[in-house]
Amino acid sequence: MTSATLTPETATSPAAPQRKIRSPRSLRTRKALGWIAEHAVLIVLAVLFVSPVVFVLLTSLMSSSQTLTASLWPQPFVWSNYVTVFTTVPLAQWFANSAMYAILATAFMLVSSVPAAYALAKIRFRGSGVLFTAIIVAMLLPPQVTAIPIYVMWSQLGLTGSLWPLILPNLLGDAFSIFLLRQFFLTIPPEYSDAARIDGNGEFGVLWRVVLPMAKPGIAATAIFMFFNSWNDYYGPLLYTSENPAAWPVAYGLASFRGVHGTDWGLTMAMTMLVTVPVVIIFFFAQRVFVEGITLTGVKG
Repeated sequence: MTSATLTPETATSPAAPQRKIRSPRSLRTRKALGWIAEHAVLIVLAVLFVSPVVFVLLTSLMSSSQTLTASLWPQPFVWSNYVTVFTTVPLAQWFANSAMYAILATAFMLVSSVPAAYALAKIRFRGSGVLFTAIIVAMLLPPQVTAIPIYVMWSQLGLTGSLWPLILPNLLGDAFSIFLLRQFFLTIPPEYSDAARIDGNGEFGVLWRVVLPMAKPGIAATAIFMFFNSWNDYYGPLLYTSENPAAWPVAYGLASFRGVHGTDWGLTMAMTMLVTVPVVIIFFFAQRVFVEGITLTGVKG
């Protein structure tokens, strides 16, 4: 009968550790807790930003006797508030006015501001620095400073009472848009423009064939800024269209509606939701190119 011989190595070596096998449920729980810990700040910020929107939505579905009470859940849901808004005010006309204002202002801004920003960013000429400084000053100048002389000018032209005094100036460029586009154009390497000039393109050809295709994110971001600014504009319509309800955009119409129906918060919140929905939809579909344009816009110059 033989006996196993114990060597010093086998006698002193520890037993092989046994691995603890975790269940799939435990792994999923650990991953979920890790994800929450990693995104805790973002979750808190998301709740803070979404809570007012949820409050407005729920309030818009309440009756006038239930709003601003301790009850936060509609009992019952008053969907007729949205129908009442459309039958009380010419909301469709206000939406059409805002769409015309925002679309035309954005289009006119792009037609005028893109060439101006290209010239400041890619063409060397005497006085470009002074011109860019003047644009910065115009961007920082409060609109209330020039409101009276500009209003007198449009009044003499017979355009007060309409949105054209707010749309037509964009054909002369927008200071903030020129600044933002110039900063983006500066991030495009000059070798591309030089190669296009060597191929026989003029400055317009360089802009159209080289710069614009490469600057789509920046142009889209600038266009979204202008569209949202025009859609939400209150001061301009107050100044030029207050005496003509047929020319009111939704921003000014909402303020007027709130003044008349201020005690009926269900109707007021329903009107607020209807005004907000188009902007949210546009940003939802354009957020990728918007964020890309803001991220890539440099501070060179």
